[in-house]
Amino acid sequence: MDAFPAPSRETWRAAVDKVLKGADFEKRLVGRTADGIRIEPLYDSASPALRPLRGETGRWHVAARLDHPEPGEAQRLALADLEGGADSLTLAFAGAPAARGYGLVADDVAALDASLDGVMLDLIRLRLDPAPHGRVNALMLAALVERRTIAPDTTAIDFGLDPVGQLASTGSLAAPWPEIGRRLTQTIRALKARGFAGPFITADARPWHEAGASEALELGAMLATAIAYLRALEAEGFSLAEARDAISFVLVADTDEFLTIAKFRAARLLWARVQEACGLTPTPMVLHAETAWRSLTRRDPWVNLLRGTIATFAAGVGGADSVAVQPFTAALGLPDVFARRIARNTQLVLLEEANLWRVADPAAGAGGFEALTQALCEQAWTELQGLERQAGNGLPGIVAALAGGTLQADLAKQRDVRAKAIATRREPITGTSEFPNLREAAVSVLPVAPVARAKSETAPGKASEQDQGDLIDRLAKGAGRDMALSAPEDGLRAQALPSQRLAEPFEALRDRADAAAERPMVFLATLGPIADFAARAGFARNLFEAGGLSAPSGEGFAKDGVTDIAAALVAAFRASGARLACLCGSDAGYAAEGVASAQALTAAGATVWLAGRPGELEVELSKAGVGEFIFTGCDSVAVLGKALAIASQALSD
Repeated sequence: MDAFPAPSRETWRAAVDKVLKGADFEKRLVGRTADGIRIEPLYDSASPALRPLRGETGRWHVAARLDHPEPGEAQRLALADLEGGADSLTLAFAGAPAARGYGLVADDVAALDASLDGVMLDLIRLRLDPAPHGRVNALMLAALVERRTIAPDTTAIDFGLDPVGQLASTGSLAAPWPEIGRRLTQTIRALKARGFAGPFITADARPWHEAGASEALELGAMLATAIAYLRALEAEGFSLAEARDAISFVLVADTDEFLTIAKFRAARLLWARVQEACGLTPTPMVLHAETAWRSLTRRDPWVNLLRGTIATFAAGVGGADSVAVQPFTAALGLPDVFARRIARNTQLVLLEEANLWRVADPAAGAGGFEALTQALCEQAWTELQGLERQAGNGLPGIVAALAGGTLQADLAKQRDVRAKAIATRREPITGTSEFPNLREAAVSVLPVAPVARAKSETAPGKASEQDQGDLIDRLAKGAGRDMALSAPEDGLRAQALPSQRLAEPFEALRDRADAAAERPMVFLATLGPIADFAARAGFARNLFEAGGLSAPSGEGFAKDGVTDIAAALVAAFRASGARLACLCGSDAGYAAEGVASAQALTAAGATVWLAGRPGELEVELSKAGVGEFIFTGCDSVAVLGKALAIASQALSD
């Protein structure tokens, strides 16, 4: 080993500085997360510390969503998923935010039974996606188990009650918080009395993530939600241990592999710390993962396969108990059998061929992962403390932060920062803002219209005043769900959080372009030989096509083959039928031909832009008619909006 001594950090840094040639080390090689956490280019190895892991050893559970509105088709899809390797179903009823406008329509136990016909409820895991009428959905599922004479203690059901998530997603709760806590407890007691083990409540991070939360704020809000439930159940007579065991978690797996792994590891550490603060001996959290909705794109959706694979890998390595993969066409409509199969097989390949499940914590001891995990724990704990300090007037911190609008304001700031990074393409979206494909083939989704739901709570009587066990009996005997809905009350109100995908601004531009009778186009006025203009012409074409504009590039206008470059440019511009012309060339080409070319094109009726930063030529070029300079880091969304308006005007003339 002495023949190959390990280089010191000082030796490495000296070599790096030599390569950088005076460039700023911090700017070139040190990254930062949305929370400001430093991402170093090099980490030392770390000593792996004991940390909370999954409660069950072995494979994580492969989850598939049951979200088709028609019971018969929902049943066929469910059986196909289970026969194809899934061992867990997530029931997304119509009205659930995660159903994305679709969802299972089951107004009574008979319809729910038809949707799950042939599904052995005691041989798989079931999870209810949080929904506005989550208590009714939970009671219906319990009634179905009873109707089939299945022993509740042989089932593994996560009932998904999440009033805080409902307040965040819809902006309202039907009753004041103390009454919500009482109803929640009442439902849990009824389910426990029947023999169901739970968990019953879900602390769901998806509303925060889809509203733009950073990793630390997502973790902090999720934990603050769980603490609100601990307090609500304790106030109604539950022990803290009972309350703790009633809660599960849903965390989002995103496309940043390293941060996602660190986030899942941090979640378990943070929950253990909360339990210790409550005087409890920590037990493993039940942690479900879902790949990020906000990362999906409608354009070039095949890239979603890569996004889903990265996110699934990270969730599995990070220690998720179960994983649900968004089908790659989910942003376009209700996924078909093919898209569902690919989503399912993404997990199966990682489990069976990559064998990811065989190591409990593969990131242990890796300096980068350990540092990121610790930094996220610290940042998330700070976010949690900030939310908890807002508690008052009988409201827990997370609920008070929503009702008072402070959490919405924090999320809006983070959303704006990320939106700017997306618009300037500092955070590129492959297939959408970078490397778009104007000739992409359409993909198929199921021909199902969105469901007009959910029903309002207008039925007579209040669920809080009815015996929940009696409701289960009545539902099992055929009563409809309406009898269990509570009447509207003077409850909590808050500004509902938006659910946004990152690609939406560029997709809106593409939709505008596609709606035109002919595709809008830009004339690329390429100056000099191909070696001079290729880089900037490629940049310009990539940018314009991200907005749906065609931008074909020719061989260039050079002195070698053209006597009058300006005249040749004007002739080619007029033949193109475009209104917008973009000069593309080298800095030397701009100095030699830029002003004359801009003047000639302007005189010919063109709106003239230029690819690149003008430098000292800016004043001259602007006087010559150049109205916009496009360059790396410019606001692409704003620029493309202007380009579409100009190009569309040419089509209407």
